[in-house]
Amino acid sequence: MKEPDDQDTEGGKSDRSKSSGKQSIKSESRSPTKDGFEDTTDDTFTEGEESYLEEDSDLEDLEGSSSSLPYDYVESKKASQEPPGLDAEEAEEELKKKISESFFYDYMELASMPFVTPDSNIPLDFLVLVHSFGYDCRKRANLQLLDSSTLMYIAGNQLILLNFKTKEQTYLRSSSGQGIGVIGVHPYKTYFTVAEKGSFPNIIIYEYPSLKPYRILRDGTEKAYAYVDFNYNGTLLASVGSSPDYTLTIWNWKEEQPILRKKAFSQDVFKVTFNPEDDEQLTTAGSGHIKFWEMAYTFTGLKLQGSLGRFGKTTTTDIEGYIELPDGKVLSGTEWGNLLLWEGSLIKVELCRSGMKSCHHGPINQIMLDEGEVITAGSDGCIRIWDFETIDTADIIDDTGLLEIEPINELQVDKNVNLFSLIKINTPGYNLWLAQDSNGAIWKLDLSFSNITHDPERLFSFHSEAIEAVATSPLTYLMATTALDCSVRIYDFASKNSLAQMKFKQGGTALTWVPRIVSYSGAQIVVGFEDGVVRILELYDPKGLTIFAGRKKVPDVDIYLRQVFKPHTAQVTALAYERDAEVLATGSKDHTVFFFEVEKDYKPIGFINTPGPVCQLIWSSVLHPDSTLLILCENGYVLEAPCPTIKEEEDDRDVVSYEISDMCLKCFHFTSVKSKILRSIEIEKREKQKELKAKEREARRKKLIEEMGEDAEKELQEEEEEEEEEPLPEIFIPPNPSPILCGFYSGPGKFWVSLGGYDSGFLYHCEFPSCDKRSNFEEQKDEPFDFRFLENTEENPIQTIIFSFSQTMMFCGMRNGAVRVYIRSHDDHSLTNLDYYWHFNMHDNDYGYVKSMATSFDDRFLMTAGADNNIFVFNVYSELEFLKIIKAKVPSPKFGIETEPSPEDIEDPKAYSIENARRKREHDKLMKEMEELKAGKREQIRALRNEFWKLLEMNKELPKHMQFRRTVSL
Repeated sequence: MKEPDDQDTEGGKSDRSKSSGKQSIKSESRSPTKDGFEDTTDDTFTEGEESYLEEDSDLEDLEGSSSSLPYDYVESKKASQEPPGLDAEEAEEELKKKISESFFYDYMELASMPFVTPDSNIPLDFLVLVHSFGYDCRKRANLQLLDSSTLMYIAGNQLILLNFKTKEQTYLRSSSGQGIGVIGVHPYKTYFTVAEKGSFPNIIIYEYPSLKPYRILRDGTEKAYAYVDFNYNGTLLASVGSSPDYTLTIWNWKEEQPILRKKAFSQDVFKVTFNPEDDEQLTTAGSGHIKFWEMAYTFTGLKLQGSLGRFGKTTTTDIEGYIELPDGKVLSGTEWGNLLLWEGSLIKVELCRSGMKSCHHGPINQIMLDEGEVITAGSDGCIRIWDFETIDTADIIDDTGLLEIEPINELQVDKNVNLFSLIKINTPGYNLWLAQDSNGAIWKLDLSFSNITHDPERLFSFHSEAIEAVATSPLTYLMATTALDCSVRIYDFASKNSLAQMKFKQGGTALTWVPRIVSYSGAQIVVGFEDGVVRILELYDPKGLTIFAGRKKVPDVDIYLRQVFKPHTAQVTALAYERDAEVLATGSKDHTVFFFEVEKDYKPIGFINTPGPVCQLIWSSVLHPDSTLLILCENGYVLEAPCPTIKEEEDDRDVVSYEISDMCLKCFHFTSVKSKILRSIEIEKREKQKELKAKEREARRKKLIEEMGEDAEKELQEEEEEEEEEPLPEIFIPPNPSPILCGFYSGPGKFWVSLGGYDSGFLYHCEFPSCDKRSNFEEQKDEPFDFRFLENTEENPIQTIIFSFSQTMMFCGMRNGAVRVYIRSHDDHSLTNLDYYWHFNMHDNDYGYVKSMATSFDDRFLMTAGADNNIFVFNVYSELEFLKIIKAKVPSPKFGIETEPSPEDIEDPKAYSIENARRKREHDKLMKEMEELKAGKREQIRALRNEFWKLLEMNKELPKHMQFRRTVSL
């Protein structure tokens, strides 16, 4: 990485060493007029400065708001700058209003609320969040501790307070509805901050434990906050914004006023902290840089002066973890796992372990100073303890610039652990810590390193990557999920418990629950994976097995691998059972759909090729006369395939290929009509305007005739000069086809689709043309015959659509992580009314688009899974109240399951698919036949050769005049 050219804008280096006689900063700021405010000082900003400055400006001239000098001196200095004739009483009247210590905001006025279309009669509490099974474990500083038993972290648009002893969750909603950037906690644990995302987002400071909004800090950044930090005694707050402005702001947070403001850097800033020994020194670090700041009082007022760290001969690195040492030095980590000791803005020494081994294998994500020891936590899952004196006095001893040191103690938490942040539990007599594991866990760690030290305890486990699919049991309150983190997890969402998980070598990409027709106990699920493998998993209650009798710790659910096969060579994207559950269809990005006969242990029937990557499969319902499969492809193609014929028993070895070449497929190739729709809307709008103008002219004409008589006609002719009409919007077809996101059947041969890209904003109603085996799919261009406008989906298309079992609710997962619900009549397949809906932002707005949704078998619950690793469970509004405590019932184990051998799993991603294995077997068969043929020919040649040599020997024994002469040498 090249060193960024981010020069010190102050023209000098900041002196990081502590100076004697430093004074605490005193805030004089202004807040909006509110009830309960008191009077204090004059304007926060200097003359001519706007409240939010441009990116290229110094962003810091917030005059008179604080001082590093004694307060009396500042007051006298300010007084000396007052214009002549201004007495003390007039100066006192100019003081700004100060917020009362007892003032609080109303949470219900701040919290974002669901949007419900007017006159829809949809209740505001149509969906109520009852539990979160997710955790955004890769968000920085997303693990905070409020007291000895309460954790706090961000989950989408919710702030979750979790009692890790009782596992009870409390929720606070984002105020902007655009998400939460970062959180922080006051040193005394009496307040916590929620720094939001959105357009000029706020920082809301809540009192704890009352959870009342106490202060709101405004206009600190443009889009989102990246980090916040209180100073040692909690009087000041530092915040830094994310792209595009990266603004560093120092706040007098109790008065809701900025003290200083400046652009921190030109690239991502990960972290900002106060020096715990000196409030007037700060540090920021991030992408390829570290920067040292000092609040210095100049003749123009208090300034933020920053000095960029110079890496010199050391390779430039991103810096995640660092710590300010008491004497002003800074210790930072590196991407390669060594420690850098900074003095001023230069690297004093680079620290490594003996033998030039790095301090950690990989980036150091956090560095702490605790009880005279330096603690480092790395992405290698290791915590190491270092002697503070050794580090603080370290210096270069040779030209390498490296100094070898050894840790005092170390703890390897577990395999596949990536420690992102640590926070100490203040429990007297114990050295306990909580750790954020970016691989999907929260750990409780004992760092006492004594003979009674407890082993690391995983308190909670979560998905660590985008959740690809969620499915629910057709019989009880069980839920299954799979994600790119290579795991499948089972939950009891009614009693809010995580039950079991199973790990694999590849990430899960598709999942469905096996219908009761196939598994009457509702005990099986089917999961598709990145490498094209499909696995049948069976759930059971292990307490029902005799071999577990008498054991103390028996899990509530165990998972058994029932069957495994590989129908595809690329990621499995869709799984669907035919309506009678006789056929399972699997779709993939390898442009194929494979069919299996379910009753014969998923015996392969065959596959068909598709014109694009498959994104969704939907079988027709029992209302359709024939069983057909709707195949949605990402690149704009939609196919309809009949249910394949299940052949009678035949020798599988006689099958040369599984390709079904004679299946009659109907194809619809979507052609963009959005510009035509917009054009027709504009024409209709203009026609209405013309009709309105014509009525106005007629009324005007009658009035003029009554007033002017014959002269009225001349007056009317002058007024009726028509204005030139603007040209209509041109017909536009996007050069790249818009991707199909999701769809569903509306009737036999008809379907609805939602598209992204240019064609978003509508649902399109389409119909298949008749089947023609001779037609070329690529040459087809088909247009939908109807459409429905979807409000506010132009830049936020629907990603997934499901229906309740009663078919009266259409649940939509949006690109920005929101959940939308349309209420419809049972038989309204034409979607005649989509004007009324319920809409609420739940998942992260930037990267939390809803990947999958599912309802419980009784429509009481809705589950949503997003790309932000979050799983939310909602209660669905019902006029009936259910007071009974509910819990999922785990299926009993199948008889003999404990002795039944597990099938051999397919773990090699290069393993042959079913079709490729068939082709290889056929190829091997041909090769074997050829080898046998070659061996026969070789035997014949060998026999002829032997006979020939015998003839040569006989020829030699003949008299010379009778011997044949050789004409060709052998």
